[in-house]
Amino acid sequence: DPFSGEVRDGFVWGRGASDQKAGMAAIVYAGKVLRKLGVELPCRFLGVGSVQEEDCDGLCWQYLVREEGLRPDVVVITEPTVCQVYRGHRGRMEIAVQCFGVSAHGSAPERGVNAIYRMAEIVKELEALNERLTRHPILGKGTLVVSDIRSTAPSLCAVADSARVHIDRRLTLGETRESAVAEIQDLPSVQRYDAKVEVLSYAKPTHTGLVYPTDKYYPTWLLSEGDQVLVAAQRAYEGLFGEKCVPGCWTFSTNGVATMGMFGIPTVGFGPGDERFAHAPDERCAVADLTKAVAFYAAFALEFAGGSY
Repeated sequence: DPFSGEVRDGFVWGRGASDQKAGMAAIVYAGKVLRKLGVELPCRFLGVGSVQEEDCDGLCWQYLVREEGLRPDVVVITEPTVCQVYRGHRGRMEIAVQCFGVSAHGSAPERGVNAIYRMAEIVKELEALNERLTRHPILGKGTLVVSDIRSTAPSLCAVADSARVHIDRRLTLGETRESAVAEIQDLPSVQRYDAKVEVLSYAKPTHTGLVYPTDKYYPTWLLSEGDQVLVAAQRAYEGLFGEKCVPGCWTFSTNGVATMGMFGIPTVGFGPGDERFAHAPDERCAVADLTKAVAFYAAFALEFAGGSY
C-alpha cells in the first residue's frame, strides 16, 4: 500500500517517505532534541515547512524572503541525500517554442503551410542542440528535453496552422536564462520560420487561494569548496559518523534554486531517504536515516554557531 506509512524491515514505507516527509520530521525533532538537552544556541533554529515546491521549486522561499522578510544566514535543505552532505544541483527552466503556418483543407494541403512540418524541423535541431550543451565536472551536463507537442487546426481534416512544444531545460553551472533562450533563438529553423521562444510563467493558487506569480526559471547553484558553511557541514558529519565527508549533488531540483540560486543564501543539503525512490510506488526511507538526520541537524547547528557536541 503506497499510502500506508508502515514501518517494516527497517524502513518507513509509503508515498512521501523519502520525498519529503522524513526530512520534515527530522528537522523538527532536531529542534526538540536541542531544547531537551538545554542547548543555548547563539542563533535561531527554524524548521521551515512550505507548500508547492513540487510544482514550482523555490516559490515558497521567494515569498518568505520578499514578503515575510525571512533571510537566514544559512539554509539546510532536508531533501533526500541518503544522509550525505550535498552542495548543489543543476537549475532548470521551462520554455515554449511556437511556430505558425497557414490552414487549408486536408484534401488540398498545397494551399496551406503545415505548422507541424515546420515544428518537426525545429524539434530535430533541438535534439541536436541537446547533444552539444555544456558539461560541468561536478554538476554534469545541461540537458534539453521536448516533453510535449501540440498543434491547432480548424479540424482533423485540415492543415495545422500552429504548433507548440514544451521544453524541460536543465541548466548546469555557467548556463543562464539568457544563454538558454539565445541558443534556441539562434537555431536555423527557429529563425527561418520566425518561431516564438518564451520562458513560461507560474501562477497557480495555493491551498489558501494565494497566487504568487513567477517565471519558470530556477537557477543553478553550487556551494564552493572551502565555503565556511560547507566546512561546518563536513565537520559536523565527520564528528558524528567518524568518516570522511565527500560532498555530493542532487540530480533533481530543490528549494535551493531560491535560497542559494536567487538570493545567495549559503545552502547545504542533508536528508534522510534516497532521491531514487521519490515518487515511486515502493517509496521508502530507512529508519536509521531518520536518527542520523536528527543528529546531523543538531550537530550542524552547533558547529555553524561555534558550539560543541
